[in-house]
Amino acid sequence: MDFKAIYDHLRAVDAPGLIEADEPRLPDKETKDKGRSGMPFVRIEPASFVDFLLVCRDDPKLTFELLVDLTASDPAADDENLWVLVQLLSVKHKHRLAVKAYLPKSSASIPSATAVYRAAQWHERECGEMYGITFVGHPDPRNILLPDDWVGYPMRKDYEFPKEYHGVSCE
Repeated sequence: MDFKAIYDHLRAVDAPGLIEADEPRLPDKETKDKGRSGMPFVRIEPASFVDFLLVCRDDPKLTFELLVDLTASDPAADDENLWVLVQLLSVKHKHRLAVKAYLPKSSASIPSATAVYRAAQWHERECGEMYGITFVGHPDPRNILLPDDWVGYPMRKDYEFPKEYHGVSCE
């Protein structure tokens, strides 16, 4: 299935939390719209994250057996949201789907996908410590890259790198 067919199917089965589809656009000189590059994605409500992923995995027309990637993004320092982006793959049907959820920076929390896709475990741990996202229900939310006493979230646009860490200069 192509992206439009996947999106139409998700709408037809009333996939939990589905908000909209966003496809790349070419620039339009008349409206001065700069367009958007990249792959198409569906946007979902964060609270429905797990239920949506279950539909993607278990629906026989979709069969997204693999979570290829789970990452986050902070689009801009003045943007109030972080993005969680999941890339799914169906080996059986040879199609892909990108899923995006917007989380407010002030309370960045989303249910953990680890019960649906075990591959999400390490990805969620990295997003947790780098962006400050809480994955509710994650079986082991410890840091994997930073020391436990690290302050702040280095991948956020508003992050200020410390001048010193345990007496060692970071400049």
